Amino acid sequence: MPPIKPIPESPPDWPGEVHFRPIGRVCSPFREKFGIPRQARLAPAARARLEMLPPYDREEAFSGLEGFSHLWLLFVFHQDCLAAGWQPMVRPPRLGGRAKIGVFASRSPYRPNAIGLSAVAWHGLTRDQAGLSLSLSGVDLLDGTPVLDIKPYVPYADALPDASPGFTGKLEDRRWAVQFSDEAEQQLAGADPDGRLGLRALIEQVIGLDPRPGYMDRYPRRDTFALQLHNYDVQWQIAGNHARVISITGAASAR
Repeated sequence: MPPIKPIPESPPDWPGEVHFRPIGRVCSPFREKFGIPRQARLAPAARARLEMLPPYDREEAFSGLEGFSHLWLLFVFHQDCLAAGWQPMVRPPRLGGRAKIGVFASRSPYRPNAIGLSAVAWHGLTRDQAGLSLSLSGVDLLDGTPVLDIKPYVPYADALPDASPGFTGKLEDRRWAVQFSDEAEQQLAGADPDGRLGLRALIEQVIGLDPRPGYMDRYPRRDTFALQLHNYDVQWQIAGNHARVISITGAASAR
């Protein structure tokens, strides 16, 4: 039996590097990583706009997409992840940030190529002074995220009801009931008087998902947390089996 030849690191006909150019960028309510839902569509109130960049801002490039309700977005984890590099073993939040698994068994951003994939709802195209954009909801994307490609979500091929969920099927989602203090109610009315931002629903859904790191049980005395949504700092407390929003104020970065 002839000896097995080792596989070369890079076949001679492969390029050493592959470069991609973003086709658009996301404008979302998530101005920092803390609080972003850990998967798309967990917070339907998380609305966003995907601004197309020239020369891809052409209506004809989207001809035929109007019959689809959801899209796949291929994007780049751009904040910190590119500089941090990849890790062969990661601690996914779904396992409480403790247990390690291989990076290719996870959706961690710390990958050899910091590329992510999200299925989001889309609500049509808009052409205005800012250019051509797509209206989206249920996003899990940081504001400013570069998008590499858009593909239609095709239910007959993409929805696999018999697929095995791996380690994710063994865990229960923890969700909080969310209440607002009287002061927070008044601040919310001032921050989103006409409901255009959908700020109440967004706060309820994001905090209700319990965005805290899984290792927070190491700090049982800490009960107050804050995150930024749109241009507002939202502060809340854990009280028994629910979360209580105590203030909604203009973010320091927006003042």
